[in-house]
Amino acid sequence: MANKLNHHNETTVLVWTNAVAVSLGLIICGLMLLFLKINPLNVFGQALKTIFTDAYTGAEVFLKATPLIFTALSFAFTYKASLYNIGAQGQFYAGAIASIALSLQLEGKVSTFTLLLLSLLAALLAGGLIGGLIGFLKARFQANEFLVSMMSTYAVIAFMNYLLRTALKENKGEYPQTDALGRAAWIPSFIPGTRLHYGFILAILTAIGIWVLLNKTPFGFRVRSVGYNQRATELAGIKAPAIFIMTFFISGALSGMAGFTEINGVQHMLIQDFNPFIGAAGLGIAILANANPIAIIFASILFGALSVIGMLMGRMPGINVPASFVPLMQGTVMAFVIGANFFRIKLHIKREKMRKAEELK
Repeated sequence: MANKLNHHNETTVLVWTNAVAVSLGLIICGLMLLFLKINPLNVFGQALKTIFTDAYTGAEVFLKATPLIFTALSFAFTYKASLYNIGAQGQFYAGAIASIALSLQLEGKVSTFTLLLLSLLAALLAGGLIGGLIGFLKARFQANEFLVSMMSTYAVIAFMNYLLRTALKENKGEYPQTDALGRAAWIPSFIPGTRLHYGFILAILTAIGIWVLLNKTPFGFRVRSVGYNQRATELAGIKAPAIFIMTFFISGALSGMAGFTEINGVQHMLIQDFNPFIGAAGLGIAILANANPIAIIFASILFGALSVIGMLMGRMPGINVPASFVPLMQGTVMAFVIGANFFRIKLHIKREKMRKAEELK
């Protein structure tokens, strides 16, 4: 009974602190608009009205949320094992590289379904191998996975830039980008007149699958056990090093899937430095959702809405909202969300100290 009450209290604190964090972030953004002599209530109101009344714009919210679901799941999965994958951006690019390279090779030679399936598997494997290498270094040499995963992003970006100037460079040879994919290599949209493709459905199913994997399978139990107490799980016969490698492989594969959905679903080519903040956004979303795969879906949709709102603001006639306001708005909200997480950690430590003090009396 006491455990259920504590869980209920923690959930209540999580919901309220995150609600306050998001609200404060939006209020600060509103004040920034006031400094630009722009009425925040007016522009936010117009943007929300457009989202709810225009099917194309409304679908863009879910389109923007699709890769965020994958990168947030990527961080959340390792977090369950008390590991930190900060390299989702690099794994995202690895998936994008594998997807575009295979799609360009197979285009016109196989059916669309076969091409998309093979490209998805290639992206998944590419991101997974980067993640698996990080997990191996952690397991074999006790390397700091935070630093290794972060530095791996720079290595993948350098490799991508090299390919965009050599093997993958467009036939015209003018820009550091690949040739565009034909429609036969695109992920089909499922709402006519919009860009919302089946990658969003894949993201939802993946989030549900990760929840099942973590909460309803023996492997998920081992991952969570390592996260709770690595030493105790090793004494129980669970090999933590193997869990490190598998957890990071799955985490990297999730980010690689995000690369596939962006290349074959949205960009249809690989461009240098596209979506440079997708990994950082996923981290913030995972924190907002408390690493819960189902909650990540809704948190990603929220951030997708913020992105679309910012885009709409920049297009409003007679209102000079700078293009930099979109990442600024998302970053401000994310900063408050991280602050809320810090507050919850401090509150949890304080409660644990009080509980132990009561037990000693």
